[in-house]
This record gives sequence, C-alpha cells and structure tokens, in this order.
Amino acid sequence: MSDSLIDPEIVVLDVDLGSTKQEVIRSLAGVVGESGRADGDGLARDAMAREELAPTGMPGGFAIPHCRSEAVNQPSLGFARLNPKVDFGGPDGPADLVFMICGAEGAGEDHMKLLTKLARALVKAEFVEELRQAPDADAVVSLIRGVIEPSEAPAAAPAPAPAAQQPETAEAADAVHIVAVTACPTGIAHTYMAADYLTAAGKEMGIDVKVEPQGSTGVEPLEDADIARADAVIFATDVGVREKARFAGKPVIESGVKRAVNEPKKMIEEAVAAAKDPHAHRVTADEGGESDASEDKSQLGWGKRIQQALMTGVSYMIPFVAAGGLLIALSFLVSGFQVAFISDYVMKTFSITNLPSYADLQAVTQLKDAPFTMAQIASLNHSGFLIFLGSALNVIGNLAFSFLVPALAGYIGFALADRPGIAPGFVAGAIAVSMSAGFLGGLIGGLIAGLIAMWIASWSVPKWLRGLMPVVIIPLLTSLITGLLMLFVLGRPIALLMKAMTNGLGNMPASLTIMLGIILGLMMCADLGGPINKTAYLFATAGLSVTDPASMKIMAAVMAAGMVPPLAMALSTVLRPKLYTKAERENGTAAWLLGASFISEGAIPFGAADPGRVLPSMMVGGAVTGALSMGLGAASKAPHGGIFVFFAIDRFWAFALAIIVGAIVSGLLVTFLKSRAARKKKAEEATAPAAA
Repeated sequence: MSDSLIDPEIVVLDVDLGSTKQEVIRSLAGVVGESGRADGDGLARDAMAREELAPTGMPGGFAIPHCRSEAVNQPSLGFARLNPKVDFGGPDGPADLVFMICGAEGAGEDHMKLLTKLARALVKAEFVEELRQAPDADAVVSLIRGVIEPSEAPAAAPAPAPAAQQPETAEAADAVHIVAVTACPTGIAHTYMAADYLTAAGKEMGIDVKVEPQGSTGVEPLEDADIARADAVIFATDVGVREKARFAGKPVIESGVKRAVNEPKKMIEEAVAAAKDPHAHRVTADEGGESDASEDKSQLGWGKRIQQALMTGVSYMIPFVAAGGLLIALSFLVSGFQVAFISDYVMKTFSITNLPSYADLQAVTQLKDAPFTMAQIASLNHSGFLIFLGSALNVIGNLAFSFLVPALAGYIGFALADRPGIAPGFVAGAIAVSMSAGFLGGLIGGLIAGLIAMWIASWSVPKWLRGLMPVVIIPLLTSLITGLLMLFVLGRPIALLMKAMTNGLGNMPASLTIMLGIILGLMMCADLGGPINKTAYLFATAGLSVTDPASMKIMAAVMAAGMVPPLAMALSTVLRPKLYTKAERENGTAAWLLGASFISEGAIPFGAADPGRVLPSMMVGGAVTGALSMGLGAASKAPHGGIFVFFAIDRFWAFALAIIVGAIVSGLLVTFLKSRAARKKKAEEATAPAAA
C-alpha cells in the first residue's frame, strides 16, 4: 500500500456494483477496505450517513460520495466506472463515474487539500470525459494523480510588467459585482465545486463573481474591497456563514450548497435581480452566522462570545416587541389609550355575544375594590364592540410583549450553550420578570444560564448517559442552579437597581433629559442596526410602560432617532444623485419608506460602502433628533412602527419635527462630505498626468 491517495487496487472499471446508490457505496467501501486503507463496514456506514444529508450526484453524470471517518486508516480515493449507471440524485440522471472520497478523522491539512483539488478538477468536463475513455486502472490513476499530485513544472518566465492601470470607465463602474460564500457540512467536495461552478458561470455570463469557499482546509477569504464593491451576495451553504456581518446591508440570495452546483447561472441571475431590487432581502448587521464546528466558537475571546450572545438574544427578542407593541398600539387606535386599564377585566367578564357597555364599566367603578377608576375610563370609546375588540388586541399584545425578557434571556443562553441553554434561559428571564428585575435581570440571568449549561456540557459522563444530557440533565441542573441564584442572590439587588434607575429617569431635570436624548440618538445611529443601536433600543423597549411618562419619552426619542439614517440618505440621493451609483439611488428610493417605518437598516448599504462619511453624519442628525424629541416632550406608547403609529404618540408634532430636522441635518452633512470627497478625487485625477 503506497502513500498516494489512489492506487490501481482501489479502482474498478466497467463493473456492476448494484442497482442503488446504497449498494454501490457499500461495494466501493468494501474495495477500499480490502486494500487495508479502511474498515469497509465503518466507511460504508459513515459515507451513507453523509449521503442522507444530501445526494452527491453532480452535473455531468458522476457522483462523489464522501465522508470523514474514524474507519479510515489512510486518506484515500476509491473510483468506480459503472455499467449499468446508478442514480445518485444528480440533475443529469444516473451516474457512471463514482469517486469515493475517504477522509480520515483528524487527517492532515495536506491530504484534505489534495482531495479538494480533485473536487475542483471535476468541474472541468474534459477531465471527466478522459476518465470515461481511460483504457485501464493505471490510466485512471495517472489522470487523477496528475490533478491532485502534479509533478513540479519548470519555472515560468517572469511575467511582463503590468500596464498602467486605466481609470475605471462609467460602464465598468455600473457593472454588477457579485460575491458568494460556499460551504458544506464536511467542507471537502461541494464547497469547492460550488465555488468553481459559480465562478465559471459568472465568467460565461460576463458578470464579475468572486467566491469565498469556507472548507475543511480553511477559508479563502474575500478581499474587503470586493465585499464593499459587491452589489449582491450569494450564500450557498449547508452550515452557518462565518463572519456573516461583513456582508451587512447587501442584497442576498440564499440556498443550500447543492443548488450552486446544479443551477449556478440561475443563482447569479437572481443575485443580479436582487441587486436592482430596493426591496430585496438583505443581510442585517446582527446576523452573526454560526460556525459548523465547535472549535471555531472556542477560538473566539470571551468578550466577543458574550457580545454575540447578547446580540443573539436581542435579535430573537425584537419580533416579540414588534408584534406585541404594535398590537397594543392598535388597541389604542380602536378603543382609546385608557383601554390599557380595563382590557383584562373586559376579557374575563364579557364575550363577543355579551359586549360591554360604557354604563357597565361606569357601574364597576362604584364597586368596592374596583379594578379601575372613573378617571381611568373617562375618555374611553363608548362603542361596546370597539371596547371589546380593543381589549382583545391589548391582551394579546401584552401577552406577546411579556415574552420580551424571557426571550432575551432564553436566546442568550442558546447562543452560548446551543439548545440545552434555551429552557434555563427562559426560566431565568421569567424569574427576572416576577422579581421586577427587568431587562437587566434577563441579561444577567441569560448569561448565567448559558455559562452554567456550557460547564455542565463539558462534564465527562458515561456513554449511556450522553443521550440524556442535552434534553434532560443539562436543562434540569442548569434551570435549578440558575433559578436558585436568581431567587436568593441576584434577583433582589437587580430589582432595586432597576427601581432606582426608573425613579431617576422619572425625576430627571430638563437639562439632563436633553442630554439623555443626545446619547440615545448617537447610539441609535452609530452602527445602523448593530450592537450599539440594539442596546439603546433594548433600554427603551424593556422599560416601556403606558403608565410611566418618562419611559414613553425615551421610547419616542429612540424611535425618532432610529428613523433618521434611512431618511437622511434618501434625501441625499435626491439632492445630489450623481454622488451615488444607480443601485444606491434605488436604495435611496426605498429608504423613504424604510425610514418612515423605523427600519434603521435601510441605511446599511450606504454605511457599508462609505462608513467614514456616512456614520458620523448620521450620528449628528440622530443626536439632534434625540435632543429635540426629549426637549419637546414627545412620548410614544408603541415600541415600533414609525410614523404609522401616530395615534399612539403624544405630541406627534414634536416627534415629526424632531425627525425632519435630524434627517435634514444628516442629509446635508453627508451630501457635503461626499461632494468634497468627489471634488478632491476629481482634482487628484486631473493633476495625475502632469505629475507623471
């Protein structure tokens, strides 16, 4: 047995190995096993387990079943030329060529690189056809070794000096640029083949496509300049994308890795269409992505891991805030603000066939221990149906909103310890709510739950107990330990701190109120939906209460400032359209609606392309808006919705004025900075020939 990946003894030609792919894999694994390179049964089992994840049939009539297995003694490549063909799920029908890539568990990086060379060579139709025509096993081995173990070529003559770089033409500047990421679970074959199929298809279509394969031998990273210039992104992956936040704001097309192999042109066409669609789905700043290997997480510093966990918790919390908060706001529109005081009583006492009347509610206020007072229903809508409908919306919204802290804590636990951390995190969040420890209690409880779950998961336990660990042992012990810590040690001090913060905000003098507005405005615009933005938003939503005027003022300032960046960039694209590309101008058109809806991420494409000018400009306008909103006394009972929840905003004129002024300030400032940069660049280009 040689040290080579392939020898004639693991090559079989023009044979019948069975009528199904399972039979072929089992037979070919047996051939490899007989050579002494692997345990045939173990190899067949692991290769079949990989096959269950996704078929390995490829365009061109070949298949590449593959795996990493402890059954493999030496990384190997088994090969069979079948007669008759067998269906491996390829788009072209049955396959007649089968490559079994056998990677050893923990195999050296050099061997894995050789295997990926083969996967990339299979993209070339001429190489595949040569294998079909090979007369014997020696010829097959020679062809494959020529790809994966080529002899050293003579040194090439020095390349001629490159010509002077020509300025980019307007036509080239308007061309569509696509970047892509490919990744499969094993990172051996599909990852690199998908990358090459996309690159080849882009070349054929005349579209610039650059790809980052995230494979088992490491990542071939995209240049920052290529990402910044890209008009759209393709994620063809079966596992999480590493460092996904690099692509924040880009229109994105997502699929499994196999689709990039089977339909590369179609995916590129979809990416081009997305680049021109201002409403296309985009990569958001808080999408951190997940690694497909636990060791990737362990390489992160603790500060980064905790930051990612907090942002994961916030991102999963926001749908509860949006759904619950907007339903509460709708209840105010239907029945009036005072429905908040009577909704629970109405839903417990009345029904759709027994509607409440205003007189009924007045009578209740006369009872001893009445659940609400006459003053609390004085301006309520008098329609019985609208009172009942508004009460229903309010109850549903409050129930959805009540998951805010538990969801925050639960998904912080999830981000640190995966699924075993969810239940303990939710328990910690629920205890934080019950003890009035608020969002701060949820943050701390979620972190504790995740860290304890991680610690218990690291225990060495008997094999028979491992199956119970993630579903019983870890959630049980973590919930118990975290719950006791929250109840007896942490909950009460955190609750006292939250009470002190609330009282401090309520009694804050006007000058400090404006300063708080400035700080919140700066935070909302600092990273356009990233961690700083989410921290300010969490501070506002977690403390929001319709009975607390200070909390509603904070909510209004945060929402108003968050609307500034997309509106400001939309304004700038109208004032000086020549400063922006066609795609950016289209994004600017969409940003009007995104900004009005309080979707700060509408400005991400501009911030990602030119952060040095865009972000400071947005922060200035956000600070102005936050200060004006707080100073003029705007107050929002709704945590989301922008101008479309005008009915839930007190002093709406002040809210709208703060947004308009802030958007104008930011829009003019970013236009000025971009105009100056454009003039400077033009002057440098004009003097360049003379200098030469």
